[in-house]
Amino acid sequence: MSVRKEFDEWATSGRDRGMEERHWHTAKHALARMPVESGDTILDLGCGSGYAGRALRDTKDAGRVYGLDGAPEMARNAAGYTDDEDVGYVVGDFDALPFADGSIDHIWSMEAFYYAADPHHTLEEIARVLRPGGTVYCAVNYYEENVHSHEWQEFITIEMTRWDREQYREAFRDAGLFVAEQDTIPDRDITIPDESEFPLEDWDAREDMIERYREFGTLLTVGVAP
Repeated sequence: MSVRKEFDEWATSGRDRGMEERHWHTAKHALARMPVESGDTILDLGCGSGYAGRALRDTKDAGRVYGLDGAPEMARNAAGYTDDEDVGYVVGDFDALPFADGSIDHIWSMEAFYYAADPHHTLEEIARVLRPGGTVYCAVNYYEENVHSHEWQEFITIEMTRWDREQYREAFRDAGLFVAEQDTIPDRDITIPDESEFPLEDWDAREDMIERYREFGTLLTVGVAP
């Protein structure tokens, strides 16, 4: 199944809003760290419901915000969630970003990068459209060190890229981006039940749930365009 078909189905079933609720636990912390200045142009790559771009408009006075998604229904839903004329949504391909060279100040991507058909080329496209000194904040929960995420591939038909921390850093550098920082953001919002309530439907042991959310959390890699 293609990215378009898979996520069109998610959008029509309302799963886009559920994604937003789960991602916000760690996304809010990464978004707060972005060096966005008033009027900056933002690209939300793999925008889903578009929550991140709207948050940057509300909290950092970002200028024009573009949300790009490979699924038309996702982009259509996102457009319906706002009446802000400075926020727009387009259907596009990660391998051929429909933006001019050096036209974007900052790029945000959460839980989307690993769906890229050619992630190395996607990073080259990111480097191309960023202005000098522009940043890309790439956040993923599906990565090698997070052993609890490995089974996710079994539940989705799209081939996913599972890199480790070093592979992300190397790929950023190979694309011509400086790696400014890389760390993990724990999910401290999700409730972890008492030991007496385990095993749960999705968790055999409380220690595994603690490791997944409090220790592994979301891997954030920050790149800067030279």
